[in-house]
Amino acid sequence: MLAVTGASGRLGRLIIEGLLKQRPAADIVALVRTPYKVRDLAARGVHVRRTDYAIPETLEWSLSGIDRLLLVSSSQIGKLHQHHRNVICAAKRARVRLLAYTSILHADTSRMSIAAEHAATEAEIRSSGLRFVFLRNGCYLENRTENLAAPLERGVFHGAAGTGRIAAAARADYADAAVAVLTRGGHDNPIYELAGDGSFSLDELAGKVSARAGRLLRYCNLPAKEYRELLLLSGMPAPLAQATIDLDLGIARGELESSSRDLHELIGREPQTLDQALAGTAVCARAGAIAATRIP
Repeated sequence: MLAVTGASGRLGRLIIEGLLKQRPAADIVALVRTPYKVRDLAARGVHVRRTDYAIPETLEWSLSGIDRLLLVSSSQIGKLHQHHRNVICAAKRARVRLLAYTSILHADTSRMSIAAEHAATEAEIRSSGLRFVFLRNGCYLENRTENLAAPLERGVFHGAAGTGRIAAAARADYADAAVAVLTRGGHDNPIYELAGDGSFSLDELAGKVSARAGRLLRYCNLPAKEYRELLLLSGMPAPLAQATIDLDLGIARGELESSSRDLHELIGREPQTLDQALAGTAVCARAGAIAATRIP
């Protein structure tokens, strides 16, 4: 059987849907902390098992009979390694044959604090003796395109990424890569650096949004200290503010840029581009339509 942790999350859910296109529901296990959230999957014949990264007692039973397991990384910054270690230990005891893991782009060289947790997890998996696949996911396009309403209203968004470039891809592309790994054989402990075929800076993002929305949006780069103060004033919790700054500084250093074609090759097509993602963004289409009505 094939199992996916975090199956109620946005990435995990897409992976389950992709697996259902290729395998019978009876061969798929959705591992979730709250089974009620995926009751529709259970109704379609998917096995649903309660799994909590932080509670080892839930893990060994939930992994029994699993042949291939995808460990979708925990979202709790600072606790990733411990959470993942619990899953890895349980997978080893359950004799899982293949463990795939959603890591981060350039996990072994990135200086971002979250990359250190991913690198520690990768080391844990290597030392476990399990066959593995590392899916080092880059940025999601959605993180840059889904929350544009407020920046468009203000006419500006802030960051600390400088002129750094982001080789992002759509969440669905990363999901398709995971499905490919889980449903194909021949894996010999590969490491895939997954990223879009092209890249963009935040200045370029602002320009493309402006063109589509018909109103000016600019990117204002700030020193990390000033950006942190701005995030805290906006009400963002301090740990999340620090993680946001850490991400931008990683972008500035080039740690989320990549020329890898691994994603393209795994999914057998070009990953979604920034232009395609923006074309499907309601706020850009709506703003553009409004702007068009104002042109004499």
